[in-house]
Formats: sequence, C-alpha cells, structure tokens
Amino acid sequence: MSLVQKVGAVATAILLFASFPARAQVQASLVAADRSVQPGHSLTVALRLDQQPTWHTYWISAGTGYPTSLKWDLPTGWVAGNIQWPTPGIIENEQGDVTGNGYTGVVYLPVTLTPPAADKLGGRVTVKALAKWLMCAQKCIPGQANVTLTLPVSLGTPQPDEAVRPELARMPMPQPATGWKVAAVRHGKNVTLQVGGAGTFESPHFFSEDGFIQYDQPQTALNSDGSLTLTLPISEDAEAATSKLIGVMAYTDKQGLYRGLQIDVPFESGGTAASAAAKGPTAIASGSGVNSASTNSGSSSGITIAGLFATLLSALLGGLILNLMPCVFPVLGIKIVGFVNQSGNERRKVTLHGVAFTLGVLVSFWALAGVLAVLRAGGAQLGWGFQLQSPAFVFSLAVVMLIFALSLSGVFEFGLSAMGIGSKLQTKDGYAGTFFTGVLATVVATPCSAPFLAPALGAALALPTAQSFLVFSAIGIGLSSPYLLLSILPKAVKWLPRPGRWMETFKQLMAFPLYATVGYLVWVLDGQVRETGLLMALLGLTVVAMAIWLYGRYTSPGMSPRHSRLGLAGALVLLVLGLQLGWPRAAAAGDVTWEPWSMERVQQLRGENRPIYVDFTARWCATCQANKKLVFGSDEVKRYFRTRNVATLRADWTNSDPRITAELAKWNRSAVPFNLAYVPSQSEPKVLPEVLTPSIVLRAFEP
Repeated sequence: MSLVQKVGAVATAILLFASFPARAQVQASLVAADRSVQPGHSLTVALRLDQQPTWHTYWISAGTGYPTSLKWDLPTGWVAGNIQWPTPGIIENEQGDVTGNGYTGVVYLPVTLTPPAADKLGGRVTVKALAKWLMCAQKCIPGQANVTLTLPVSLGTPQPDEAVRPELARMPMPQPATGWKVAAVRHGKNVTLQVGGAGTFESPHFFSEDGFIQYDQPQTALNSDGSLTLTLPISEDAEAATSKLIGVMAYTDKQGLYRGLQIDVPFESGGTAASAAAKGPTAIASGSGVNSASTNSGSSSGITIAGLFATLLSALLGGLILNLMPCVFPVLGIKIVGFVNQSGNERRKVTLHGVAFTLGVLVSFWALAGVLAVLRAGGAQLGWGFQLQSPAFVFSLAVVMLIFALSLSGVFEFGLSAMGIGSKLQTKDGYAGTFFTGVLATVVATPCSAPFLAPALGAALALPTAQSFLVFSAIGIGLSSPYLLLSILPKAVKWLPRPGRWMETFKQLMAFPLYATVGYLVWVLDGQVRETGLLMALLGLTVVAMAIWLYGRYTSPGMSPRHSRLGLAGALVLLVLGLQLGWPRAAAAGDVTWEPWSMERVQQLRGENRPIYVDFTARWCATCQANKKLVFGSDEVKRYFRTRNVATLRADWTNSDPRITAELAKWNRSAVPFNLAYVPSQSEPKVLPEVLTPSIVLRAFEP
C-alpha cells in the first residue's frame, strides 16, 4: 500500500470514528401526520430528533449554541413553512448554571408542507431536507443528516398515521394568548410581564424569541388571585429600539402538563403591570430590579392616600440611594469640590448654594415628569432612563463629561466664560452654576436604578399627572437632601476641612471618576451605533479634547489678547469639527447590510445564482476601514448592490478565527484587507486589490 493510500485509509477511519458520536447521540428522521398526500391540501410533517440521555438540542433562540435548521429539497410547486417550535425547556450544566433553551429526549419539530393542486394521482412523492443541529452534553458536536419521506398521492381523505399523530399531539406547542390579559412594561434593566385570566401557573418561565430577555438570569414570579407577575432581566446586548415583548411563557398547569403561551405584546408606558408596582407587595429580585404583584389592573384615578404615602417614601429613599450610584457620584464630586472651596465663607452663602442645588435637581425632575406626561399622552412608550436610548444624547453627555474631567485635571479653568456653571461659587453667577450642577446631576442620575426606586418609578409612569409630579419631586428631594442638609446645618459645615494645597490634588483626583463615566457612556454607545459609528465617536471625542486643550493653552492668564482670540477661535473650530465627526447618524436608506461569512453561506447563495461580495476585514486594519468608508459611502455602489441583489458577507478577523485563517491561506494570503467578488456566470471569484475604489468594485461584477 502506497503512502497516499495509507494516509487516505487513516483519514477515512478518523472521519468514520468522528462521525459515529453524531449518529449515536441524536437520530434524525422525517415523519408525517398522515399516510398520504392530497393535492392542494397542506400536510404536517415533522423532523423527529431522538436524543440520547444527557444530550440536548436547541430552540429558535438558543441562548448559547444555535437552533436546528431545515434546508428543503422539494418537488416543483411544493411550498414549505417555517418550523413550528414546541415550548422549550431550560438547559443546565452539571453545576446548575443555565446554558441555553432547548429540548431533551424525543422532540418533534413540525412543518407545514403544501403541494400543488395539480399533483399526479396514483403516484408517490418524495420530499427531502438537510437537517442541521447542535447537540451538547459535556461537549458540543455539530450534527446533520439528509432526511427523506415518501408518501402516496391520492384524492381520498388522508388516513392519520396512528404512530405519529399522538406524538405530535403530546408536543407542548405554544398556544395563542386569546382570552388572556397580557401586559408588559419596560423599566430600567427589567421588564414586568403580567398575565391573568385563569388558574395558577406553576414554575413559570419566559423564553425570549428575539434574545431581548437575558436567558441565563433568574426570573422572579408572583401569583396573586389568578394573576401572574414576572420580572424579566433585559439582556446587555438588547436592542434599545425594541418596542414589544416576543416569546413563549412556559408553565405547568394544575394537571401537571407542561404548556406554553405565546407572548407578543407591545411595551406599555403605564397600565396593568406598571400600576401593579404601585399597589401590590414587593419582592426584591436578583439584580437591581424590583418585582411587584397586583390584584387589580391599573386605574387612572390614582391610588389611596396610604398607597401614595408608601410610594412617596419609596421614591425618597430611592433618590437618596442614587447618591451612591456610580453614574451619579462622579458628577457630584464637582459639587463636593465647590463646598470644600467655600468652607471658609459665611453660612448664609453656603446655605443658598445648597438651596440652589436642590432647585436645580427639582426643576430638572419636574421638567422630566412634564416631558414624560406629554409623550405618554401622545401614546409614546417610554420608560425610566429613556434618554440614554438616544445615541445623540449619549454622545452629547460623553462630551460634557469629558469637558468637566479635563477642567478638573487642570487643562483649563472651568470659568464663567466657558460654561458658566460649577465654579466661582461665591459670586451671584456661582448660584446659577450650582443650579446647573443640580441639573447635570439629574441628567446622569435618571438612568440609574436602586432599591426602592423601581416601584416608585413604575407608579409615576402610571399615575395621574399631579400624583406623578409628587413622586418625581420625592425622588429629587432624596437625591439633593445630603447637600441641602450639609449647607443648612452649621455644625455639618464646620466639619468640612479648611482650604489648602491639598484641594488641587483632590480636584484632579475627582477627574478620574468622570473619565470612567465617559468610558461607560462610550460602552453604551457601542451597542447603539454601527462599527464605524463607534470609531467616529471616539475620534470625535479626541478632537473635542484637543479643542479644550487649545482653549486652555492659549486663554490662560498672562496670554496676550491676540493669542487668546486665536486660541478661542481655534478651539471653537476644533469643537465643531469634533462634534460633527463623532455625532451619531442614523443609517441612510440603502445602506449595505452585512451577513457573517461562512463557506456554507457562500455555497447557498451561489446555489441561488446571486452575486456575492465578501469582505475579509478586521477592526485593527486601518486600510479596511478606509476601503469601507470610500466604497460603501458611494451612492453608486449602494444603488448597484441594491438593484442587483448583491449579497454582502463579512469575514471579521478582529479576533482569531481558524476558518477565516484557513480561507485566507487557501488564497495564499495572511493579512487583510482581502475582498472577493463572486459573479454568477463565472465559476471562480475575482480577487480585488488591497486598496479599493467604487469603480474597482463595480468593474469586478462585470461578466
């Protein structure tokens, strides 16, 4: 036997051995509910997965892993529907950690097939599909199988398959929520789902179809008089613009049967679930959210005096605790510096600064309550911290925080001519500065959550306008009370340290929490903009920092008027350029949408006879970013790709990926950028040069 034959034999043995577990752990077959096909009438078939003990496959929203898929090969004229997913279960590892959503044992995944009305009678028809799944136990193995089903075609009433029909009937298929009272309210980092209608729900659990709810975090449930309230943690990767809750609520009924209820409900800004938080007993859930149960639905008439008092107390405590939240403390550090600077002044001025700060907080909360009331009256679905759902607001807030931080670091003096807030607190303008410091504290405090605050906010978003303003006022008083008390109590003011050289060190030290806040806001922005949008925001913040440096460098005391004017003009130009460069922009109509690259996807698209553009790229590749900016910023390229239905695939090599490395090696490449253009009429793709222009890309698709 030659060396090549030996290597081939060994490779064959390895492949056979490697494929054996895939066949052994999950057996796949195609079954039908009926024994024959009737032309023009739908037929229910199902992919049957027989899974060995301890092994599982995944639901449509897997958590980890990926769902089972079917690629059909049907006779001409036949149409296949989507997989109808049974109610999933929670998948846990040996340590008890939740790892996903899926199925164990034997599971049937039904699909509706519709044959054409003109199918020949008396014959037989064969349907085929390629089934792919991921099976996991202590390890995960991709599996696949070609499944077929052959049935006779006749005009008579199809006879049910007595072995398959009962099995399909036993599958816990999710049922519509018709006749049930369902409401969902989004508040902070949680969603409150309330379901009422009949009976009790044992061991309820919500499975999010779009991944909006974090799959591996605990869910708090409260049953009360046939009404179920679930507190669901929102995923860190959730889309901010998500407007409704979609998924399946699984539960066990009184007979011990596992069931599922289809949930597809828009988020409410108030209503049943929100007012429940104001009325019912509360239970602290895992994380920072608060879950509430209610025996009654929301009412526009408000709540009882006792209930309102409890809500106001909760709001006051929540506002007080907000002072300890990491997104509030950095800004309030500016206020602490102000109190330290004026510790030697008369008590009356100190007290007035405390009152001004409190008014700034209260006016801001009243303004926010008014905006929420107006938008709620117009039908908008808003929750607490909604302003951070706006990329433009997040970027603007990051710019403000960066300017404050640079001022504390000594890059420039934060004086009246620059912003008019936060310094020279002994003057009349200083009271205005203190007022706007309270405004800024409110701006950054609103996205935070704290114990006792969530039910108060739920009530404020559901109560009548007057009572809602009272709740927001209580939150504001809680937030500002430490500083107000510090300013009006003489003994407390005397406890403040005397001014000295240490103050400059302390001021500069307080800049670092602000830099951390800028980092946090950039992280928030990362989930709201496209890849290039984040890069532009970072570059924009850099230019803004340069503008502030230029202002501080050339407008410092001792500079000539000419230098000061030039420094101010240059700083304004750079500031405008930085804001324009980093400002988040909505995706333009016709922008290219990228899919993840894989050779399987390439083959599938080639089978559909579609032109394909593949971009091998990485975030750390500057040439790659320049190519994308130049080529896909061209309206001509976007129009061509849209009208010619060009599929765009991205092979992201930012992190090591053996598949991408192997594909690059196949083309004798070891670096990016690398771009391929697949033309349907040609068997091999065209390799594009490293530096691209719109004309180069368009010429690549010419036959």
